[in-house]
Amino acid sequence: QVQLVESGGGLVQPGGSLRLSCVASGFTFSTYGMSWYRQAPGKERELVGYITSAGVVTQYADSVKGRFTISRDNAKNTMYLQMNSLKPEDTAVYYCNNARVGVRGQGTQVIVSS
Repeated sequence: QVQLVESGGGLVQPGGSLRLSCVASGFTFSTYGMSWYRQAPGKERELVGYITSAGVVTQYADSVKGRFTISRDNAKNTMYLQMNSLKPEDTAVYYCNNARVGVRGQGTQVIVSS
């Protein structure tokens, strides 16, 4: 079964950090580029960033550059999103996605609030 499962979301104060994980199963994770998206209430889905199969990040949204880092561990079939200096406007549901396989996770909620 092709599946992506995110975890690591939660409530954090402004300026804090969180690390999201996305565990893949059912396909050869190491051969695919992966992406993180987010969707805030009442807003369109936004691409956070993309990482190639080899672990090169080719794209970050301007809104997260310098604060978020995408990485992956192909041995663990896992992609990560390290989020630092979080702001209230980062509040959203965060999804991992494999466009070529056509699978998206269920999402993990991130709330940045004091």
